[in-house]
Amino acid sequence: MQVKTIPNVLTIAGVDPSGGAGVLADIKTISALGGYGCGVIAALTAQNTRAVTGVCPVPAAFVKEQLDTLFEDVRIDAVKIGMLSDEAVINAVADALNRYRPRFVVLDPVMVAKSGDRLLPENCVQALIHQLLPLATVLTPNLPEAAVLAQEAEIQSEEEMPALTQKLLPKMKTGAWLLLKGGHLTGQEVPDLLTDGTDHFVYRAERIETKNTHGTGCTLSSAIATLLPQCETVPEAVEKAKKYLWEAIRYSDKLTVGHGHGPVYHFYKTITD
Repeated sequence: MQVKTIPNVLTIAGVDPSGGAGVLADIKTISALGGYGCGVIAALTAQNTRAVTGVCPVPAAFVKEQLDTLFEDVRIDAVKIGMLSDEAVINAVADALNRYRPRFVVLDPVMVAKSGDRLLPENCVQALIHQLLPLATVLTPNLPEAAVLAQEAEIQSEEEMPALTQKLLPKMKTGAWLLLKGGHLTGQEVPDLLTDGTDHFVYRAERIETKNTHGTGCTLSSAIATLLPQCETVPEAVEKAKKYLWEAIRYSDKLTVGHGHGPVYHFYKTITD
């Protein structure tokens, strides 16, 4: 019997002390889906389920040192990139990815917290577009983030999603996939569109009425990164990641964390298996 190789998955992101988003949420997701989680800290935040009160970027030189030290010793099968709040840090991450060439890179262009607080300064957006989008295997923006990256007005309907993907795909490398998340649209179903410009997949999920949606973007992107080395195709990994997130949201009311947008339940399987 062939022994399954456990994927080593690296998250490069910020720290949310409440544990609902960022590196802590990513590590929970990676662990729940059978990976071994590694983390490089790119930013510190002061936040809870209601607000972000402060952001402290980690010096780019130290982000570089973390990345070099890790890659020189540990086989990294996939990388998830989340919150990078400083242009120099974005450049350091891009340089490391160009040097070490991990097979899979999932980029979640974190710009605004669930509380509405801005996490990515305006001057960093161009660096993100030019330095990191061309390195991504999968890009996972929500509709407001996609509008910023495309430098277009935010779309208001599912029918507009295919045209928006055509504005973003040229900024990415050939063969990369874009997962455009439709959670900001209204309606009983949430449509997400996955495309590489040739093949198109629409994933629909029943909208769950809950305020526990803190860190859903972090969770989905780290789930995709963890599943990519374990699946045959990108669409298969995305489909499984979507199902995982939906269940994590569905069971989120089992947790009592904070008084604002609560986290999802990353380890829901511990009470359902």
